[in-house]
Amino acid sequence: MESLILERDSGIVTITLNRPEKKNAVTTDMWRQLADLFVEIGRNTEDRVVVITGAGDAFCSGADLTDPSALELHGLVRMRLIDQAAAALHRLPKPVIAKVNGVAAGAGCNLALGCDLIVASDQARFSEIFSARGLSVDFGGSWLLPRLIGLHKAKELAFFAEVISAEETDRFGLLNRVVPADELDAFVDGWARRLAAGPPLALSSTKLMLNNAVSPSFEQALDAEAATQTVNFGSDDAAEAFRAFVEKRSPEFRGR
Repeated sequence: MESLILERDSGIVTITLNRPEKKNAVTTDMWRQLADLFVEIGRNTEDRVVVITGAGDAFCSGADLTDPSALELHGLVRMRLIDQAAAALHRLPKPVIAKVNGVAAGAGCNLALGCDLIVASDQARFSEIFSARGLSVDFGGSWLLPRLIGLHKAKELAFFAEVISAEETDRFGLLNRVVPADELDAFVDGWARRLAAGPPLALSSTKLMLNNAVSPSFEQALDAEAATQTVNFGSDDAAEAFRAFVEKRSPEFRGR
């Protein structure tokens, strides 16, 4: 797994997205590997807490829209792979900390939001970038955002697709802590060690009850996201957004 680095230390499992040249954009194979990893960690009694982070100066810029293997798949098949990773993360019965060291955009932003705790560097940036690419939110964002910050704030982030600073993201109420970049590793390590020393059954039960405190289910939200994103991927607007991204210009959307 060259694109994912897995490290274990005293009950702490650290997963590092390792494509710094692509801002850790996630390929089809990485989605599969992440889903499998989350399930395997959930079953491993030696693993007590998970930390997810990115290599280099980024957390995750989202799904790799240039991934050849993804382009060969039907849109719904591709979305099911993303959904499996999102659902496996949501169901992981252990505390998960997102250590956000740089940009977290699109599915990368919702990967962070899908974790139980988010600690961000003061240099981190966040964006629900989907609409700028002619797409709608995925990786659980339609379920997570309203529950985390309320409906109107969720719509603001999703509609405008702006890139916002860690400080502003914190004001939205999405982060647990914002710390100086040179203190990020030590702070997250401290939290991870405290959780690893905590009561596994109690923490797992608390996580499950809090996640189940609202409805509809996370899986129902993923089904809705997959259906709408499949339509989006086949649209002219999404193709135009991709061309504009490559050509470094503003897209011209026509609603078809």
